Amino acid sequence: MAHYLERKVGFELKADYDLVTAADRASEQLIVERLRSHFPTHAIMAEEGGAYAGSSNFKWYVDPLDGTTNFAHGYPVFNVTIALEQGGELVAGVIYDPTRPELFAAECGGGAYLNNRRIRVSAVERLNDALTSTGFPSRKRHQNINIHFYHQLAMATHGVRRGGAAALDFAYVACGRLDAFWEFGLNPWDMAAGLLMVAEAGGATSDMRGGSVTLQSPHVLVDNGLIHAEILDLFGEIFQGRHRFPMPQIVAEAGGK
Repeated sequence: MAHYLERKVGFELKADYDLVTAADRASEQLIVERLRSHFPTHAIMAEEGGAYAGSSNFKWYVDPLDGTTNFAHGYPVFNVTIALEQGGELVAGVIYDPTRPELFAAECGGGAYLNNRRIRVSAVERLNDALTSTGFPSRKRHQNINIHFYHQLAMATHGVRRGGAAALDFAYVACGRLDAFWEFGLNPWDMAAGLLMVAEAGGATSDMRGGSVTLQSPHVLVDNGLIHAEILDLFGEIFQGRHRFPMPQIVAEAGGK
């Protein structure tokens, strides 16, 4: 992957805004081939189409390059993320950032780790003291309602970051660099490893209305658990069309016409 980054690899459009690079395809091919050679009966769901039905109750979720737009522009925020599900339950997950390098790993019941060191979520107790993160989907971003949530959280916290690589946002909540992360419209391979990572690090996971989150949920919220209820209260107001902090008005420059 570093080789492709150094070459400033070109990209193609999968849809109006979605990018894909040769690195995505090469990474996925390598991962899928390795998984199939070691686990030939396991199902695989991969972002770039490397899907296999399998014949067991194990299923792998693979995002060979999470943060493709960043990668294509040489912006060093991207990762590889892989998770394993058994009988509908997430049992293992990894998120690897090759630019640092940092390997986040989690096992159901076994905790979460960063480069073999145990990690835990933050101890921040108030939303006002929190650093949060979100993302915006590439498609129809101009129609996305998340701008309302973004504005309210930006005003109610120390700030909102928008890194562009969801799996790293999950990992950063798990290790305490971020206190919360939410997003609309993620795919199963975006969330699988991260949901397990946050849970094993002692955090809270739900959808943005407080219900149970699955890999098919339309939105997700993860945080340190201590500010979960406070965030859900704020989200509830936004879903109802109420805003604690009004949007600023655009004011013409003095002397403008």
